Amino acid sequence: MALSRLSSRSNIISRPLSAAFSRRFISTDTTPITIETSLPFTAHLCDPPSRSVESSTQELLTFFRTMALMRRMEIAADSLYKAKLIRGFCHLYDGQEAVAIGMEAAITKKDAIITAYRDHCIFLGRGGSLYEVFAELMGRGDGCSKGKGGSMHFYKKDSSFYGGHGIVGAQVPLGCGIAFAQKYSKEEAVTFAMYGDGAANQGQLFEALNISALWDLPSILVCENNHYGMGTAEWRAAKSPSYYKRGDYVPGLKVDGMDAFAVKQACKFAKEHALKNGPIILEMDTYRYHGHSMSDPGSTYRTRDEISGVRQERDPIERIKKLVLAHDLATEKELKDMEKEIRKEVDEAIAKAKDCPMPEPSELFTNVYVKGFGTESFGADRKEVKAALP
Repeated sequence: MALSRLSSRSNIISRPLSAAFSRRFISTDTTPITIETSLPFTAHLCDPPSRSVESSTQELLTFFRTMALMRRMEIAADSLYKAKLIRGFCHLYDGQEAVAIGMEAAITKKDAIITAYRDHCIFLGRGGSLYEVFAELMGRGDGCSKGKGGSMHFYKKDSSFYGGHGIVGAQVPLGCGIAFAQKYSKEEAVTFAMYGDGAANQGQLFEALNISALWDLPSILVCENNHYGMGTAEWRAAKSPSYYKRGDYVPGLKVDGMDAFAVKQACKFAKEHALKNGPIILEMDTYRYHGHSMSDPGSTYRTRDEISGVRQERDPIERIKKLVLAHDLATEKELKDMEKEIRKEVDEAIAKAKDCPMPEPSELFTNVYVKGFGTESFGADRKEVKAALP
């Protein structure tokens, strides 16, 4: 068994996810394994990549562990929201984990990602820690956005993650702007601008795509098509739900977004294309198990049988689990032990985040104005200075 040659355990609650890969459950065996994608790619104005994807024991086990961690984190966030420890909006990613983990496997931290408000798992994949996630969700000072962003506004600049954004579709022009900066600076990096099928009809998306194509920017537009924009099925909102073709003059690729290796292969292909030829669209055919947000039960516009059917037939974690077992990389018991350890890590991170204090009141005035101008903040009567900003 590959798991008999594993390295020692270390606590990762407040460490980036990348540090988790030295845990005892992750093998260091890099012997190549060839995986066939579940479905062929469907291409628009380009030749599709190969369905054969090179992997390794280490990567397969890492995929399983990371996606299981993401799933457990989101389920825990559900409970915290219901307990009123998380306030405001909260959009969960369970079911869509293969997109986050497959994309990360194909790129580097120099490549940028910008997304909408379903952003917790993207942040974790970029190297964020569980502690930062839960602290931010509960509005605590040690959160990734200092407790001021909440669920929709995660951010990690040192890993080129430019955030979750609450305005539908608004992140796409920003992502194309990041791609412009990358090309201007000759960085040989790309930007993945992620959006949902609900945002795919936005005018600003097409405007950004047009300028990206004119200037051959290294921008990759990723439509996470989970088939329901809030509570509206794609066929009710879009005359043409073939989102990978929406670029018209821009190439596109339809990908099984429930298959982490298909996502990895597509993102590798897209990065190579974007650096040479400019923008490309990736449509990730995926599915969310929760409702649109925590205020949506998720069962009024689709049946419970539909949800359970996707879980049984297309679940991204189960797909990786079957590959691990088929290649004799771990036993059922070893994977169960891994899941138990993940549950413990999540619980410990939550407990630590609960003990974290709220941000200082002075944080209300930071990250608003440029530093060094001695700005003063007055009360409503304009007579008494309430605060002097640095």
